[in-house]
Amino acid sequence: MSSQEVRPDKEFEAFLADERFMIQRSHSSGRYVFYPRVAEPVTGARDLEWVEASGRGTVYSVTIVRKRPPEADYNVVLIDLDEGPRLMSRVDGVGVDSVRIGLNVQAKIIIQDGAPLLVFMPVPAG
Repeated sequence: MSSQEVRPDKEFEAFLADERFMIQRSHSSGRYVFYPRVAEPVTGARDLEWVEASGRGTVYSVTIVRKRPPEADYNVVLIDLDEGPRLMSRVDGVGVDSVRIGLNVQAKIIIQDGAPLLVFMPVPAG
């Protein structure tokens, strides 16, 4: 791999390290893209630009992973971002059994095991 080759996944990780949640958007179609890549999946357009994500989304799907004590249970969710893309993450800030499909959430960048990680927090009702 050439040192000149674009690595969108590494760019995304660098944004997270700077506490910025960025996603890509095709300049020609206006569609948002996630997971970071070099071309838009539908058209193949290579005009993707980085834009700040709102961080707002809705839980589309949730799975609870049950662990044997003393390990804690955790959730794995698919989040539909307000911009359109769907991504995998987890919801923090509530018990695992409180995470439901349709829950409105807001992105938060945390540090876990020394690396930035994108998680979501419930948006208070009202």
